[in-house]
Amino acid sequence: MSTYLLLDTSTSRTSVVIVKNGEVVFSEYSDGALSHGETLPKLVVAALKVASQIDEVIVGMGPGPFTGLRVGISFAQSFAFARGIKWQGVCSLDAIASQFSDKDFLVAVDARRKEVFYARYTDGVRIGEPNVCQPSQLDALQIPIYGEALNQFPDPSAFVDIANSNKTYSAPIYVRRPDAYPAPVGVKFRPMTQLDLVPAFAIEKAAYGKDGWSMAQLKEEYAGSDRMYVAAEFGGELISYAGVFNLAGVADVLTLTVADGHRRKGIGRELLRRLIDWSRTQKCEAIMLEVRVGNEEAIPLYTSFGFIEISRRKDYYGPGKTAIVMRKELK
Repeated sequence: MSTYLLLDTSTSRTSVVIVKNGEVVFSEYSDGALSHGETLPKLVVAALKVASQIDEVIVGMGPGPFTGLRVGISFAQSFAFARGIKWQGVCSLDAIASQFSDKDFLVAVDARRKEVFYARYTDGVRIGEPNVCQPSQLDALQIPIYGEALNQFPDPSAFVDIANSNKTYSAPIYVRRPDAYPAPVGVKFRPMTQLDLVPAFAIEKAAYGKDGWSMAQLKEEYAGSDRMYVAAEFGGELISYAGVFNLAGVADVLTLTVADGHRRKGIGRELLRRLIDWSRTQKCEAIMLEVRVGNEEAIPLYTSFGFIEISRRKDYYGPGKTAIVMRKELK
């Protein structure tokens, strides 16, 4: 049997636990969102007085606010290196979920900026990777939500079982992408015009084939009221376009298409940002979109902006082609 030093600084609570031969022999915590750096060493010193011979360190890798998270991870790595022992990282949300047995539930912790980090669990098993959104988006799912708002925090004593049965992490689970992205070099963003319809149709056909809009549909969607289209061009050539529609106070993304050869360059991100900004100027309460199941380029982009899945539409893109319906609250 081994002795484990278990640490978590992913929330406003700093927790230190020692498990020896399967038994918890030390468990202490201190609350304070800004005191991780001061508190953690003191708790570890107290823990080592109970059991000084440590065989392995396991640390909560988040998600959590950057500063607090780094305190725990850096300490765990340094401690393990100095002693020549192994260290592992686990998802901190899993250590909250381990305390509950509901069929379907969410775990959420404070992400600052009026947002929460969360994960969904079915029969105690996490579904996918943690994400970030506004609390109201989780409330809309109408399933139990556990976590920091209810004074429920990661229990590091569960880290050993989590490390043995779940995915471990070698890097922090930050979830949020950087706030600032470099503008796509040489790309001009401007309002879309009727002159763009022909090249837009060519991009549409190349991207979606027979599942794309017809020229008549493209013209009809473009000409409608209460909507905005934006185009991106490179070297005087249209390479991308996107549109959004205000339907009774809820914005709906009509299209967001980037030509092949220009993807993964930040163009789609900039277009989506402009659609969201326009929706806010229209005082929309939320913005929604559909994305095909399995679209591994688009789904991470949308989730990074705070969109969450609210439903699925079977055969939306044709027989056997299901759409994920996603929504982002704007108020």
